[in-house]
Amino acid sequence: MSNYENVKVVVESSSSGISPVYHRRVALLPRDSPEIPMSKPSRAYDDFIADFHAHMTRDPNECVQLGVARHLDELPDPSLQAQADEVAEARALVDRAGRLDRDGLDFDAVLDLDLAVLVLESRIHRATYTFNDRTMRQQMPTAGDDISRGIFTMFINDPRPDQERLADITARIEKVPQYLDALTGRLDTPVERWVTIDLDQIAGLPEFFATLQDWAERVEWPDVTRFDQARARANEALHHYAATLRAMETTEQIHAGDHIARRIVELAGIELSLEELHMTATEFLAETSETIENLRQRLCDKYNLDRDTSTDDVQRYLNKRYAVAPPGSDLNMIIDRYREEHEKIAAFLKERDLFPIPDNQDIKIMRTPAFMAPSIPAGAMEPPAAFREGVRTSLVYLTLSEKLRDEHTELSIPNMMIHEGTPGHHLQLATASMHSSVVRRHVNANEHAEGWTTMLEDYMLDLGYMGDLTDEARFAAKREISRIGARVAIDLYFMTGDPNYLDVGVGCDRRSDNPFEVAGNLLAAVTGFVPERVQSELNWYSQERGYPLSYLTGNRLVWQLKRDIAQARQGQLQGSQLDRAFHTIYLQSGNMPIRFLRRVFEREKMIATPS
Repeated sequence: MSNYENVKVVVESSSSGISPVYHRRVALLPRDSPEIPMSKPSRAYDDFIADFHAHMTRDPNECVQLGVARHLDELPDPSLQAQADEVAEARALVDRAGRLDRDGLDFDAVLDLDLAVLVLESRIHRATYTFNDRTMRQQMPTAGDDISRGIFTMFINDPRPDQERLADITARIEKVPQYLDALTGRLDTPVERWVTIDLDQIAGLPEFFATLQDWAERVEWPDVTRFDQARARANEALHHYAATLRAMETTEQIHAGDHIARRIVELAGIELSLEELHMTATEFLAETSETIENLRQRLCDKYNLDRDTSTDDVQRYLNKRYAVAPPGSDLNMIIDRYREEHEKIAAFLKERDLFPIPDNQDIKIMRTPAFMAPSIPAGAMEPPAAFREGVRTSLVYLTLSEKLRDEHTELSIPNMMIHEGTPGHHLQLATASMHSSVVRRHVNANEHAEGWTTMLEDYMLDLGYMGDLTDEARFAAKREISRIGARVAIDLYFMTGDPNYLDVGVGCDRRSDNPFEVAGNLLAAVTGFVPERVQSELNWYSQERGYPLSYLTGNRLVWQLKRDIAQARQGQLQGSQLDRAFHTIYLQSGNMPIRFLRRVFEREKMIATPS
């Protein structure tokens, strides 16, 4: 049997007495199976959820990421017509959701319906809003990501036999020329920076294809000749596509405008104005700067440094003193050190029992592939396939180079693994992938995920994880996390084009007309990142509108939620008992924006219901 399954929801009542938000059961059965029992409260609701799932798995790469056995041998359809069809289907689903009778729905069903509508409306908006009189799709070449993403996941994180995976991968590579023709046909005056990003990504694909061929030959796949022929045609098509892309007229204008920016934030589930977000960033950077200065003074005393030693020089001193891989050494040493740290954190958490950690989960830590490096500044995490049975496995990518060597030290590695691994993204998303709700396994709530992980960076230091190196680790972490304040400012500026959003109380050169230059000046001033990291950060800030600001927004919202719970349960829960209750509900409720999560905590009597 395939390790992928089609999904049909079957809700059964729980007799455990524990909230059914944690105990609704999902049967993974073919949608047209005659024995599927229909769940309460209505067939119309069940049909909507099934059709929502079908809509969310139209894209072949999404199917691979989610672990759904559809379109595995296909590449995405990059045409404008395909997008128009998807938008029409999404609008029809929103209309159906509006006509469903909510009176018969339980708490979880209503919550899921609201989440589904938010997801659909966000996708419709991203596909249809325009700037430069064109949609994002017309201005953003995506060959590197569209071709590589599903193939790489099948290569590195797919439990099916080699033969099945190679057959699907080969079929996808055979479709590269056709895909590139369709992609070229949709592009109209693309954004210059996005052209550069795509060219950098596709430059690494021939080497990746060669690695796949080595794998096919090693396992003696009988169709290796077919793969070789497909690879040759794909490489030729990529060469032609790159030449065509370079010859296109481009634009440097990336700003979408104030109205669109506000709608993007609203559809992310964030109930804050752009002005409130900007103020939050300004206050955060001031607070963080004060903390860094206090730590700088303490560290100067501890290490007998001159009291006037600058923040940058203290950082350089610590980087050298706590280097993992000294200059000239093998960068892969860093990967081994991350793996060791993951095990160390797991032991620390097990001893304290503050988080519900399921057994059926794992992490693979690896170096970022060359074709992904332009959009992964330091590290990233690919979550487990939400609809695949078996071990929930995350991929943690680490971007390594000589210029980025100082990004990986004995002080920064623990923080990175707390954020990307356990108890961070991996634990949160592995747990979320086990939730019974089909809708919640499709939700990408960035401020929910990033708020959780950035909260943990301080929380784990407060628990004493770094011992005698707490001040050093917090200094490095505060320098690093300063980026999330800059991200709000740059995200708002990139979206709106209003340079006033870059005024967050940090001195930097803002005279340039080039948005990437002026944004890069702010990011470098705030964080001290090397130029290579700055440029990689800006690459994805510009393409993932509304995502960069979610880190600080989520951080503030999560800490506020935690404070509200502590106040509401004062005298009933405190200390580690309160922390564990908070962590358990947060993790086991599934993915959703924090304003929706507050409804869950209200239902669980952890905070008061607004009057």
